[in-house]
Parts: sequence; structure tokens; C-alpha cells
Amino acid sequence: MRSERLRILILLGVIAALMTLRVIRTVVAWNAENVSSLIWLGLFAGGLVVVDLFFLRALKKAVHNDGQISHSVWLFNILVEICMPALLIFFINNARETPAERVLTHPAFALYFVLIILSTLRLSPRTSLLCGVIAAVSYLTAAYGLGWQRAAAIENLSLLSPQKVIITFASSLLIGGGAAALVAREIRKQVDAALREAETRREVEQLQHDLEVARSIQQSLLPRALPKVDGFDLAAWNKPADQTGGDYYDWQPLPDGRVLLALADVTGHGIGPALLAAICRAYARAHFGQQTVFLKAMEQINSAIAADVTEGRFVNFVAVVLDSQSTDVELLSAGQAPLFLYWLKHDRIDQLEAQGLPLGISVPLVSDPPLLLNFESGDLLVLATDGFFEWANPSGKFFGTERLQSSVRAARDKPAAEIISYLYQDVLRYADGAPQKDDLTAIVIKRL
Repeated sequence: MRSERLRILILLGVIAALMTLRVIRTVVAWNAENVSSLIWLGLFAGGLVVVDLFFLRALKKAVHNDGQISHSVWLFNILVEICMPALLIFFINNARETPAERVLTHPAFALYFVLIILSTLRLSPRTSLLCGVIAAVSYLTAAYGLGWQRAAAIENLSLLSPQKVIITFASSLLIGGGAAALVAREIRKQVDAALREAETRREVEQLQHDLEVARSIQQSLLPRALPKVDGFDLAAWNKPADQTGGDYYDWQPLPDGRVLLALADVTGHGIGPALLAAICRAYARAHFGQQTVFLKAMEQINSAIAADVTEGRFVNFVAVVLDSQSTDVELLSAGQAPLFLYWLKHDRIDQLEAQGLPLGISVPLVSDPPLLLNFESGDLLVLATDGFFEWANPSGKFFGTERLQSSVRAARDKPAAEIISYLYQDVLRYADGAPQKDDLTAIVIKRL
């Protein structure tokens, strides 16, 4: 309807231009016949303008109210416009010419093609074809009304004779309607494609907004600060690959007064893994807050997650329990590996594997008992998701666990927060501009 509104505005402009030109010509060649034809032409043009203005008003109202216009109103407007040139040919002509000359030489014939061309803006191939048919029929009807005889009724006429050229003119109107229908179909395809693109863009913008909301919610779930545990320096950091990620870290006090640190890596990244990460966090907080036995709490979390996830989804999860009254660190990893343990006394890095399968793989949880590590001054534990050592450079080679071990050793004397920063910058330099494809999360626990 917006396109039809544009079509009417163009048509009104054409009518105004033609009437202005005719007025100028009448003034220049002033005589009674020219004045009389100008008056009749003005009446016909005025009638057409009134009909189009009425239709334009209905269009504006329908567009504003998201309404529709009935097919009968559309058809009436089409008939009035397309039949107007035939009426001009029939009523305004030179009486001194023969019937065939009146039909063939009348300037109103050119209006047919203007109207057929503008019909493409209705974006309906059938309407453009209908305009061609109505134009041909109305043109022949005006010819018959003026006394034109069918060529078949006259013998031995040349194909260039006026009687037969009229048939050619009528045929050209049909062909013009067919051509306009093809053009209208192509325009309609382009308009539909543009509308789909606009709708897709709107959906993408809405998705981007939803992702930003999800990101802000997910980031708000991360602890604002880590706990203070006497004898330990703690730091944690997270950087998702997309607006939302499948990694998270958390901490919580346990019923017996100890502190638990947790890191999780859900398969994939995006909204789905982010939702599962939030669910995992909720289960962990609930069960660790009620259960004093480390392994038993992990089994309960695993059962809850396994009941929620579909096949192929799982969570790599590692938890560490610290006690300010002890140098022992209790560690249990469900699928999260490798973990990096640096012993300052021996200047050695041990690469620890997981004690059990990832959460959600099987019920019950398949796992060995937790590890009990005795930390001395300068010893540190690095929990890092695979986004660190699986970040590839432009040639496709991963950063790897060996480089990560070297980075840990190089940063061993730094505070925990600076160790994480050093690891990230080391990986970033190695990536050499290659995009981050997986979430990054790390926890560093260092004995003071």
C-alpha cells in the first residue's frame, strides 16, 4: 500500500504537468476549438484527480491503522484510471479526421503506457497484466465507438493501413501489460527480500539485546571479590568468547567453616551453555552448602545435572576446599583437566588429570576420591579452562599445555592476580591476532 501511495502521487504529478503543458499550448494557439477541448480535458482530469485523491486518503488511513482496502475499491480505481485515455479519445477529438485517424493520432494513447508503467508500483504482476488487458479492450471500444471497422470486414488492406494498425496498437498495450507484469514480479521479489532482510536485522538486533541482558546477568553471578583465606593468595578471572559463555567460577563458605572455590566449563559457548552454567552454579551452591562430605556433594550435583541435560551435554567441574587453619588443599576434578600444580621447593610443575568423569555423563558419578595436597610457601595451583591452551595462532597451532606450564613457571613469583594477567597476555601474544574461539576462565591459588 505504501508503494501504491507513491504511484498515485507520481500520477498526480504527471497529470499536473500535462495540464500545465496543455494550458500553455492553448494560450499560445488560442482559438475556440482549443479552449473547448481544454475545458473537457480539465473536467476529465479533475474527475480522475478526485478519484485518486479519495483512494489516496483511503490508503493513508489503511497504512496508519494497519488495515486493508477491499478488492472492489482497488478494481474501481484501476478501471477508472485505465479507461480514462479511451474516454479522452472518444470525447475529445478532431471531427475533421477519419475514425481511424482519430484513434491512431490521439495523444491520449501515450497515457496508456504511463499508466501501465506506473502499475508496476502496485507490486502485483496480475494487476499489471490486468491493466494491459483493460487498456487494449478500452482502446478498441473507443475505436468501435468512433466508427472504426474491423480489418477482416475490409478486403485487400495493407498491414500498414490505419484499420490494421489499430489492432497493432491494441496488441502493444497487451504486450506492455505483460512486460509490466514481469517487471512488477521482479520488483516484488526485491521488496520481499528487503523486507526479510529488515525483519532479520530486527531479529538480530533483538537477539543482540537479549544477549547483552544475558551477559550482564551472567557477569553479575560472578563473585565481585574472592574470600580472604589466611595463608593463601587467591585470584580468579573470566572472559567469554561471545556475549555469554559456558565458563564460570564461584566460591562459597562451607558448613564446617572452610571455603570452597569452584570452576566449571560447559561444552560449547553461547546462550545454551550459559544457561547450563547458571544451573550448575545453583546446584553447586545448594549441595555444597548442605553437604559436609566433598565427594557426596559432587555426586548429588552430578545427579541433578544429569537429569537436566540432553545427550552430548556435560560440565567439566573442579572444586577446591581451603582451610585457613591448615596448609592442606583438597581438590576434586570431574572432567576438568589438565590442572597445573607448581612446587616452589622443587621448581617443578605437575600436570594433574581429572579424578572423575564430567558432570552429567553418567549416574552415579564415576570418580576417585579427592586429592589432598600439602602446600608450602610459594606453591601454587592453576585451574584454567581449555580456552587458554587451545587458542590457536594464525597457522592453526595451539598454545598448548607445555607453553602454559612455561608461562606459569615464568610468573611464579608474582601475586595470584598478576599470574593470571601474565598467562592471558602470553596467550594473546602467541595468538597474534587470531580470534578467541573459546571461553577463558582461570583460578590461581598461591600459598603465602
